[in-house]
Amino acid sequence: TQSTWGVHVWVCVTGGVMEDLDNENEFVVEQVQEIVRNAMEMTLGNVSYNKEKVNGWCSSIMDLCLKELSKLMKPFKYVVTCVIMQKNGCGLQSAATAFWDSKTDGLCSVQVGNMTLDCMVTVFAMAI
Repeated sequence: TQSTWGVHVWVCVTGGVMEDLDNENEFVVEQVQEIVRNAMEMTLGNVSYNKEKVNGWCSSIMDLCLKELSKLMKPFKYVVTCVIMQKNGCGLQSAATAFWDSKTDGLCSVQVGNMTLDCMVTVFAMAI
């Protein structure tokens, strides 16, 4: 069985120079998960896999995520990745690691799927 998939990466820098990280400027995983899930739902809804549309879907999801993340006005550089893969019996696994300050930086990964596709979005946030 052949698998078709798309991978895209977008980067955004928001906020200003960070002096002291307080609760308002923390990376809140639940907040980011909600943004990602909303972007995925708005873009994918109940679509069926179509290899001609994967690039557009990935771009739309990442663009929506970055727009909403920038509205948080938190002092982070964001990197958003998106993978959309046709569901055909093959597994989709991902791993990430980073050498950063775990007190100020973070990541969030969200995976959703339907009968025809799996989508995984990962957001990395690095304090600036």
